[in-house]
Amino acid sequence: MSAVAGDRCDLLCLDLPRAEEIRSRGLSVQAAQAAANRARALADPTRLTLAAALRAGEELCVCDLAWITERAQNLVSHHLRALRKEDLVLTRREGKMVMYSLSVEGEVLIDAVLGLGVEASS
Repeated sequence: MSAVAGDRCDLLCLDLPRAEEIRSRGLSVQAAQAAANRARALADPTRLTLAAALRAGEELCVCDLAWITERAQNLVSHHLRALRKEDLVLTRREGKMVMYSLSVEGEVLIDAVLGLGVEASS
């Protein structure tokens, strides 16, 4: 198999009915922006580490997350706010503690990013 010489077709080969049907079902600009924001939230190594810890621990407080990730509590809180802003984590107050867990969307995204739940094909 030879390498592709360029990134474009050498002729106009548009399958208009198929292309139009796919375009009509495509992401809106707003949906694409929201998805990009969620993906960007996990693009930071600290936030990814926090999300992975929440995936493993199900529900944890900032103190636990700081200890697990070996990061300062104020840094952990800052990153958890970013994850919460994108609806990837949920919070629940328990007395003086705030407990964090992944939202369903956060679980799906962290699983996809880390390749969890994907069966290896052999």
